[in-house]
Amino acid sequence: MSTTSEWPLELIVADTVPLTAEIRLLKLKAADGKPLPAFSAGAHLRFKVDLAASGSLPATAPGARQASLPGERCYSLVNSADLSGDYEIAVKLEAAGAGGSRFMHALQTGEPICAALPQNDFPLHDEPHEAVLMAGGIGITPILSMARELSAKGAAYHLHYAARTPDTMAYRDDVSQLCGEQASLYFDYGDPTRGMPLAEVIGSPAPHRHLYVCGPRPLIDAVIAAARDKQWSPAQVHFELFGAPPAAAGDRPCRVVLQRSGLALEVPAGTSILAAMIDARLDPLFDCQRGECGVCAVRVLSGTPDHRDYALSDEEREHLMCVCVSRATEGELVLDA
Repeated sequence: MSTTSEWPLELIVADTVPLTAEIRLLKLKAADGKPLPAFSAGAHLRFKVDLAASGSLPATAPGARQASLPGERCYSLVNSADLSGDYEIAVKLEAAGAGGSRFMHALQTGEPICAALPQNDFPLHDEPHEAVLMAGGIGITPILSMARELSAKGAAYHLHYAARTPDTMAYRDDVSQLCGEQASLYFDYGDPTRGMPLAEVIGSPAPHRHLYVCGPRPLIDAVIAAARDKQWSPAQVHFELFGAPPAAAGDRPCRVVLQRSGLALEVPAGTSILAAMIDARLDPLFDCQRGECGVCAVRVLSGTPDHRDYALSDEEREHLMCVCVSRATEGELVLDA
């Protein structure tokens, strides 16, 4: 197996199976036939993805950053640590995406792909507890892995899974067979009022209860807000996001003054403040670029931020902002950077 530091796993596609019209299952094995590294429920793989090969970006695209050719994409592991010798992921085809899902959908049996070692930023809580598992759409992938691990342990849990229609619900039969009465399925058929009843599903907090949610960002935001309203401790609400949030419909360009650097940046609506700082050849601290870790937080000297992070407390937001996702509500921001 390859020992390169960034992409140590050399994998081959062992099988591909369409789960729905948009979601494809990929089974992956080690190219050298050796056992693959172990992982725990909630873990994901980061893949080396050739966006040019997917047809989304030409290799000579004007202004294209070399770092995005090839790019990288993260996908949750669906299977549990069952020592079966393979990894299983499921990828939803995003027609309007940058090309990562198109690249993954185009992979055929026997083709190679490189990945980093499994990483788990969304683990199950260590101590015995009652787990409330919530999934929307393709968010079922880490949640199903959790259900498999909890079932194997005989732990208390209930899985709540929502999709538009039965035909669009990947792993529907697997969930029903594995979980039985410990699963509730919801289909809204395009009417949000028929969807998952969040307040009822979340219920009241208790020291022995933990909440896990994965799916579209609006679902995650709604679950976090509902849990906050019910006085859940943030330490008992677990979620996972892949990728930065898309630009909001009302976003406008904003002016950001970096006082210590002596620079004024005009940040377009579709660009993060962090990206504008990097483009200005600054070297800001950052990590997740999703607003989850708080590493990129900087002090706000004046102006009103539009906070879109998941890391800062209400008190911290009075003087800090995460520049990877948050913007200005209006006017100018002056930052201590």
